[in-house]
Amino acid sequence: MPELSYREAVRDALASAMRSDEDVFVMGEDIAEMGGSMGVTQGLVEEFGVERVRNTPISEIAIVGAGIGAAMQGMRPVVEIMYEDFLTLSMEQIVNQAAKHRYMSGGQVKVPLTIRTQGGAGWSPGAQHAQQLEAWLVHVPGLKVVFASSPADARGLLWSAIYDDNPVIFFEHRLLYPVKEQVPETLEPIPLGKARIVRAGSDVTVIATGPVVHRAVLAADQAQEEGISVEVVDPRTLQPLDEETLVESVMRTHRAVVAHEAVRRMGFGAEVAAMLQEKAFDWLDAPIERVGARFAPLAFAPAMEQYVVPQTEDVLAAIRRTVERSR
Repeated sequence: MPELSYREAVRDALASAMRSDEDVFVMGEDIAEMGGSMGVTQGLVEEFGVERVRNTPISEIAIVGAGIGAAMQGMRPVVEIMYEDFLTLSMEQIVNQAAKHRYMSGGQVKVPLTIRTQGGAGWSPGAQHAQQLEAWLVHVPGLKVVFASSPADARGLLWSAIYDDNPVIFFEHRLLYPVKEQVPETLEPIPLGKARIVRAGSDVTVIATGPVVHRAVLAADQAQEEGISVEVVDPRTLQPLDEETLVESVMRTHRAVVAHEAVRRMGFGAEVAAMLQEKAFDWLDAPIERVGARFAPLAFAPAMEQYVVPQTEDVLAAIRRTVERSR
């Protein structure tokens, strides 16, 4: 099995889709010769040419709008928003256009648009280039939202996103780009809406997203030394959400921690906690713990950035609390 980094896995999914289907093309700021701000699309323009690897002006609303138009005409565009923070500039197109056309046309118009975007803390980019805004998009009917935490998942889920007939927001975290793992030699699509049990356990379920999945695994290893068995579950697709897998895990462990890098207040974890409260209440032996960023803009100073964003020790502390509260 070949070893790919997260960055290479995303690139491989794009290239594989473009080789198999001429209707697939990519578009975004500096994605051609430069290969994108994070180097994800390097080499694609040499293979596919400027017609299918298109540089765009610095206008996020134009990028998404052009992608919607192409998708409605039968193509399968993958557009890149260089920084997740700048989804804000294209929200009218995403929320009022992409998400609504299929519903408002009675299913006659499909919008197979994939919007790739990257963000996250950990490299001191400051308050305007490191936000995690997935909760905004999960709130919008008509959109699908994906947040892969591993190279294999990024590869398989991006393929499925490209071939879904609905608009998909595909989140990537910049700290994950160098992460490597072995992947199947042949690309294997992963269905949207199916969670992954990353680590099996019996005492506590930790539901985590993006880079916090890796921090949760480290916390689980430390908890194991204290006699606490932790199951780590990655939803992978935030919308649609695989509620069945999450509920079944909590029914086995009787305790739950929900962790993400985005701000804790009104975050994705709040919805997961509410869902577990409704569907697994009788199996819970302790209140559900939530872990997320502090309610503050991300500081430029590395020490302050680390203070705001949840770390491994924060997940471990939540694991300990939920066990202690059930004794």
